[in-house]
Amino acid sequence: MPQQYPLPVFHFTVQWGGTRIGFAEVSGLTQENQAIEYRDGSFPEYSSIKMPGLRKFSNVTLKRGIVKADNEFFSWLSTIKLNKVERRDVIVALLDEQHAPVMVWKLQNAFPVKVEGPGLKASGNEVAIESIELAHEGLELQNE
Repeated sequence: MPQQYPLPVFHFTVQWGGTRIGFAEVSGLTQENQAIEYRDGSFPEYSSIKMPGLRKFSNVTLKRGIVKADNEFFSWLSTIKLNKVERRDVIVALLDEQHAPVMVWKLQNAFPVKVEGPGLKASGNEVAIESIELAHEGLELQNE
């Protein structure tokens, strides 16, 4: 059997409902189960037990270079009205050498909670980067 190597992190796409799918960085693909501590007064041990509790999902941050006349992050953020917002399923796909998805993360019912423009610096020599932070209701991992 040939040696299998881990995949590099630099070849991926993000389907987020916008025009451009190329991003410089994705972070926050995290989920955890919170532990519940419980102790009954009749327990013979003088410590609590732990059991699985609610599942918690971190916000996901997407970063990309700014291009002229692309305001799609701000347009999506502006859909927030009181307790209503345009929710989208967001798909992050890690790609192989043939540009085929190998691992896919699906964010369910995502919506923007923060849009951040670039840090401007007169002596800077880097690309202007914008970011969007998304809250969501679930993270599903799919192996392709």
